Amino acid sequence: MTFCWFATFRGAAEAGAAEIDALAGFLARTPGLAQALIHTPATTSDPYLNDGPSPALALQLYFPEIAALEAALAAGGHLQALAGAACPPSLAGAEVTQQAMLARAFPVPDPAFRTPAGALPCTYLVAYEGAAEDLNVWLAHYIDHHPPIMARFPGIRQIEIYTRIDWCGFVPFARVEHMQRNKVVFDSPEALTAALNSPVRHEMRADFKRFPAFSGGNTHFPMLTRAVG
Repeated sequence: MTFCWFATFRGAAEAGAAEIDALAGFLARTPGLAQALIHTPATTSDPYLNDGPSPALALQLYFPEIAALEAALAAGGHLQALAGAACPPSLAGAEVTQQAMLARAFPVPDPAFRTPAGALPCTYLVAYEGAAEDLNVWLAHYIDHHPPIMARFPGIRQIEIYTRIDWCGFVPFARVEHMQRNKVVFDSPEALTAALNSPVRHEMRADFKRFPAFSGGNTHFPMLTRAVG
């Protein structure tokens, strides 16, 4: 079982390379951390959606145990510094939201990355921010039907779906309660754009129209992804 903490920074300038390097070093020292992902804005083209500019920064921190996640987020935990000295200066004053979730990984035909040297993979971060009429029915449909279609995207390397949990944490960022998140990962923004303009994207849209009733909309943001740890 894997737990994932999300922190999303909006309304600020994008952090510079030196700031991201410093942030990566800080995150790597988090006790109990399995892996951190640092997402920065990318640009792609989706024939169905345009949710505006991507967030200035998004973090995903993975922990193998809920106790390790909660210790890092505790009042005296390592991640408290993200609200102070460890926050990139460019992001000072950003609107920051957070949520901890259960991570569910799904198989893809070829998970081996072929990202060009010196470049970063590209992640499509998706959030369903509202509420389902029946969350159990919603999740059952989504988990049963959507990943098999996602896995047919050309060049897809990873699929993960995130579902809600109760969690303790005292990093002073605003909490959100998105009912679900997911991501798909590709070698590059160009590879993600090609997938989004493939026939599989139309299959995805057709399945979206069959989703159980929900409100609150959803967002889709392309991000370059740096792995730490």
